[in-house]
Amino acid sequence: MKKWLTVLFVAVFAIVLSACTANKDAGKEPSSTDGGGDAKEKVLYLNNGSEPTSFDPSVGFNAVSWNALNNLMEGLVRFNDKDQPVEATAEKYTVSDDGLTYTFTIRDGAKWSNGDAVTAGDFVFGWLHMLDPETASPAAFLAYPIDGAEAYNTGEGKAEEVAIKAIDDKTFEVKLNAPTDAFLSIITNPSFFPVNEKVATENPKWFAEADSFVGNGPFNLSEWEHDVKFVFKKNNQYWDKDTVKLDKVDWAMVNDTNTEYQMYKSDELDVSSVPAELAEQLKNDKELHVEDQAGIYFYRFNVEKKPFTNKKIRQAFAKAVDQENIVQYVTKNGEKAAHGFVTYGFKGPDGKEFRESVGDLVSLDKEEAKKLLKEGMKEEGWSKLPKVTLTYSTSPEHQNIAVALQSQFKEALGVDAKLQNVEASVFLAEQKELKHQTSRSSFLYDYADPINALESFITGSPMNRTAWSNKKFDSLIKSAKQETDAAKRWETLQDAERVLIDEAPIVPLYFYNQVSLEKSNVSGIVRHPVGYTELKWADKN
Repeated sequence: MKKWLTVLFVAVFAIVLSACTANKDAGKEPSSTDGGGDAKEKVLYLNNGSEPTSFDPSVGFNAVSWNALNNLMEGLVRFNDKDQPVEATAEKYTVSDDGLTYTFTIRDGAKWSNGDAVTAGDFVFGWLHMLDPETASPAAFLAYPIDGAEAYNTGEGKAEEVAIKAIDDKTFEVKLNAPTDAFLSIITNPSFFPVNEKVATENPKWFAEADSFVGNGPFNLSEWEHDVKFVFKKNNQYWDKDTVKLDKVDWAMVNDTNTEYQMYKSDELDVSSVPAELAEQLKNDKELHVEDQAGIYFYRFNVEKKPFTNKKIRQAFAKAVDQENIVQYVTKNGEKAAHGFVTYGFKGPDGKEFRESVGDLVSLDKEEAKKLLKEGMKEEGWSKLPKVTLTYSTSPEHQNIAVALQSQFKEALGVDAKLQNVEASVFLAEQKELKHQTSRSSFLYDYADPINALESFITGSPMNRTAWSNKKFDSLIKSAKQETDAAKRWETLQDAERVLIDEAPIVPLYFYNQVSLEKSNVSGIVRHPVGYTELKWADKN
């Protein structure tokens, strides 16, 4: 997935911060019996950062939705604790010799939380819902390797022409338009979860409240006090329920890392992100966890809004950014400065890192930035630069980064940029509608391949959100998707990244990692570098 995050994340559970209030009951672990004893329930206390965008798996395409959703529902396969896709709702699958046809067998014990059997038809229903143009799913592009999927999603084909079908209640077949090595990883994304057809037909808003939510994952959604908290309970209908050790997961919604940290210190939370100003102090804390994460924090330029209609001016602003300064003095959690868009961790057929092979594509260069700004203004006939506004979603972290950029643009270019803070629930919608001139963003990988990030910027992609369109870039991405020679494909993707950074519809800031504090009595939380938080194996003593 792409995972724009509106980021998130940059601590455990990919927290995308937005305004909300703390859960007043957090940390108050209720006593209960298990029917014959006086043992306390195992309740894990987490922070989701903000209200989920949606628990409709086709719509909730960001970290504040999918980290929770990944534990409420389950696809045909899911990542195991070794970050590999393995059988889940499907007990087995086969792949044809040509790599085009996948046939999945739904396990007999797969049930919905209401007791209904999970069927192959539920997968057909859920996937077609994702691809339906009316749904406007931001994740639909992930399904484009499926024959007929792109045509249906773009309004040029019909639902019945999408090459997925239920051969019977237990057998689900998918045909691809080309061999796709990453296909099993792709369908771990929550957008490929099934949807209970009977429930969704009777109530199209089944996902909007705890009382109506029906899932098939390790946990049930038992409470949802919007903008305050939501609560999971162990799903006793889950086929692998014996693996699940927690009784409950209580999610607060706290949009400030300092507040979150104080709740952690007072035992109201079991996990916390690390406030930037405490990063140095806590770097040797025994409860600190630092893990890999494939993702990037960056800013988008809207190429339809002046002055970013001009390529040289976009380049000037990009070269005015000091990424090292931001990771060292602003975020301060050991992130790597981003001088390209594709993150570290992807090795090509030559065994070399993609990032290292391409090298640094954009870095601070004040003199070149000034020169490009002057040239761009001359090309446009401007004696005065149009006003520049940096828009970010509510949170101290996003604000701190915006303030740093504001200072850097002033120092390198002499530009007085304004700052605009927009509530998270509004911010993403406005960004999609291209209302912002330049705005913060993030991307978390849906599967382990550079194309997952790069294809976000093809013409017309719902993930683009810059209005940028480039025929050469589009052609390179198309070629990479069709190329069967691994070495040539890798070179093509590297060329595509070079075009993206040179055209500068975006400016990269830093690559994510996952830094969190976790109580010593908590174990088994799995955070995939590419993927979603797993609580299936979590425990609390």
